[in-house]
Order: sequence, then structure tokens, then C-alpha cells
Amino acid sequence: MASDSGDRGTACTLEFAVQMTCESCVDAVRTSLQGVAGVQSVEVQLENQMVLVQTTLPSQEVQALLEGTGRQAVLKGMGSGLLQNLGAAVAILEGPGPVQGVVRFLQLTPERCLIEGTIDGLEPGPHGLHVHQFGDLTGNCSSCGDHFNPDGASHGGPEDSDRHRGDLGNVCADTDGRAVFRIEDKQLKVWDVIGRSLVIDEGEDDLGRGGHPLSKVTGNSGERLACGIIARSAGLFQNPKQICSCDGLTIWEERHRPIAGEGRKEPAKSLAHL
Repeated sequence: MASDSGDRGTACTLEFAVQMTCESCVDAVRTSLQGVAGVQSVEVQLENQMVLVQTTLPSQEVQALLEGTGRQAVLKGMGSGLLQNLGAAVAILEGPGPVQGVVRFLQLTPERCLIEGTIDGLEPGPHGLHVHQFGDLTGNCSSCGDHFNPDGASHGGPEDSDRHRGDLGNVCADTDGRAVFRIEDKQLKVWDVIGRSLVIDEGEDDLGRGGHPLSKVTGNSGERLACGIIARSAGLFQNPKQICSCDGLTIWEERHRPIAGEGRKEPAKSLAHL
């Protein structure tokens, strides 16, 4: 279910803060997205250092295109293609090993939820991705409970009508161990998963078709590698933050730093384009 193409799916609107100081910056930003498959429209506001992109591409890919101009870009909000805020959430995945990532949830319409993100440190190949019942990380990922399954269904694939509501299928890691994906789901709703957890597994989910005793329970996708609590996040124009109130870092200073812990307060490197 990893999205390798940006020309399919339902468009959403991404709100980026981008370091821009002049009209040449605006031209560079527009050029970076011009003619890119999956980018439907671009609005650049120099006075607010804001770029709105309507797209079917994962936000990570759009951010990489923007930063390819030599300017830092920070995703500040997401909304539907009609500029509606129907609900948004984010999960930051961590585990005892090298796997880590950020996955975002966006309610595109009342019937359709977008799940998109980037997960690093994986073995190349497919990995099961599931929403779990509890937002409890006290026992690492083992305390997250079973798959989110309020309907009492058997495990299945994301296209199956009979499935756990938290069954999101597989995301595929490339040879560098990175999975970038964009999934649209008709059963999951953002308001149902806030406070629960998201887990990435070590192996491929057989979507309930593998004939293993665990196929109809977990998809036989192996150990839980990393997990995170699903928390509410900002929709469009809902995140005015420029400076973090906890430690005084600007959004540009924290762009390449850990969210917390070691390395958070290291001096920022100067940017070549400024």
C-alpha cells in the first residue's frame, strides 16, 4: 500500500513555512514545483513566508522539492483539497532499535482518511502497519494492545470489508531502509484513533490470507519494531508557532533536530542561501 506515484488519490492541501526573503525566493519555490506530477496548485505568500500546495504527493516529497531550492521548509498544517479542517493527527514512531518515523493522519472527507508518512531504519521490503487499541507505551510497543477492532472482525487487508479497523496493510521500505507512503482508507476516522497508537512491524502482513494461525489475528507480520501515540495535530492555518515556548528554538532551528533529548540544543548551522 505504499504510494509510489503522486498522480493517484484524493488531493489535500499542505501548508509549509518556507524561508523566503525576496521575489527571487518566490520564483525559485514556484519553479521547484512547476510541472511536477501530483502537484495541482501552488500559492506562495512572501509576506507570511507561507506556501500552500494542493497535491496527491506525500508531504515528505513536497518538502524535499521545496528544500531542493536551498531553503528550509517546515510542514505546519494539512487540510482537505477544499481547505476544510475535518481532523488531523500525527504519530512519532520510535522503538528500541533504529526504526523511527513520522506518520500523519488527515480526514480528507467524512468517508475517507489519509495516512501518510516516512519511516526510516527498516529492512528493505514490506512491513505491516496497524493502529492499535491503546496509546500506552509503558512497555514499549508490547503495551499497545491488539489491533484497533471495535467491530470484532477478523484481521484482513485494507480493501477488505471484513477487517480490523486498524488494518492498514503494508508499507514498503527501499534499499536504504526508508518507507515513504500515502494511503487512503475508507474505514478509519481521525476522531476514532486520537489517543491510540500506531505500530510498524518487522515483516510483511499477509492480510489474513497466509494460512498461518496468526493470519486472521495479526497478519503474521512479526515483532513490533516501533510505535507512537496518535495525537491531535494542526489543520490548515491552526499553527502560528514561530518560536518553541519550551526552549526558545525557532521553527528553523528545530527543523533538523530531535524533538527532545540529546542534540536538541546544539548550535544551529548557518544556511548557505542566507
